[in-house]
Amino acid sequence: MDSFLLRNGVLFAEEVSLEEIALRYGTPCYVYSRATLEQHFRAFDEALRGQKHLVCYAMKANSNLGVLDVLCRMGAGFDVVSLGELERVLQVGAKADKIIFTGVGKREDEMRRALEVGIRCFNIESESELHKLNAIAQGMGKKAPVALRVNPDVNPQTHPYIATGLKDSKFGIPIARAMEVYRLAQKMDALEVVGIDCHIGSQLTELDAYREAAVHLKHMLQALAAEGIHLHMVNIGGGLGIRYKDEKPPSPCAHADMLHSVFGPQNDYEMIVEPGRAIVGNAGILLMRVECLKQADTLHFAVVDAGMNDLIRPALYEAWMDIVPVRKREDVAAKPWEVVGPICESTDFLGKERRLALKEGDLLAVRSAGAYAFSMSSNYNTRPRAAEIMVDKGCHFLVRERETLPQLWAGEHKLP
Repeated sequence: MDSFLLRNGVLFAEEVSLEEIALRYGTPCYVYSRATLEQHFRAFDEALRGQKHLVCYAMKANSNLGVLDVLCRMGAGFDVVSLGELERVLQVGAKADKIIFTGVGKREDEMRRALEVGIRCFNIESESELHKLNAIAQGMGKKAPVALRVNPDVNPQTHPYIATGLKDSKFGIPIARAMEVYRLAQKMDALEVVGIDCHIGSQLTELDAYREAAVHLKHMLQALAAEGIHLHMVNIGGGLGIRYKDEKPPSPCAHADMLHSVFGPQNDYEMIVEPGRAIVGNAGILLMRVECLKQADTLHFAVVDAGMNDLIRPALYEAWMDIVPVRKREDVAAKPWEVVGPICESTDFLGKERRLALKEGDLLAVRSAGAYAFSMSSNYNTRPRAAEIMVDKGCHFLVRERETLPQLWAGEHKLP
């Protein structure tokens, strides 16, 4: 569900026309709906009601301060993967004891800062990381709370670039070695072993792989308890998919029911979930304008002012994202268009064979663009990154200014 709906043939974000947004802020720009963000976070939080839990938003999906602020006010925890993400979420007033630090290559300065502010847990992905964190925590006179990220070798049936739980993945500790690594961690003086973690991939639309991974975690918890290593936190990660076209992903309630069927409805664990895309994906659109219509031998090209630097998912993953007109046209016939950008790359497309009724100057919206869209954007071709707007009922707020050209080279220097 989202709050981008047609009213009298014009697309609105909540109670604000996207034509008004384009007039006020220009294009391309990203537009987010506060109501949708809140609705999607609440769905996860309420699904686990009665179970000790924490919903940690995976902020790599979208780290805009406006988005983080909305979720922080809702009581969200946060899953961070860099020092930059940690500092971002602290900027909106997030409590450090609701922050979990994930990532396969944490640096020493990142570990020090996370220990300094007192985060809830480090998700550990290698023996090397264990030794490094233990030494740093010892030197600081701290005790570092850790969970081991176990790689269960489960196939999530998703795009290979976003599958993270297979045996050849760089992420996590192979499940066959996890017991040995837990024994090692338990002996380290400056570590407190509190939990187990697993994340098998992104944009998952079935629960079977989740269930298989959860069963692996349960068996490991039982084996650890038999050796006297009792954990109280189970982090099942994120990855629940959204609808881009005709997918039918499971609901947060179905996901919670699956967890309870594996671990028991009255279990004593604190359940951690780390949704990112499922919270923010359908809460955003990319608003863009048709610059020109071009006829090739066999194809019709609609060249828009947004490119692969603004939205790389179609070029990188061949991802399908819905493209819709902001105002429906009745004065021209619809036909198939290749929706492409201005970047000097043949891979610069946002949609292929989209049946649209178009004229030059029309506004288009790429739906489901709240996740892994602006956060993966770049300045390729020396293009300023887009503005970001948050809509709240009938109000709209600029939550990131459009970059200016001088900002792009402000830190560069000519030779003397």
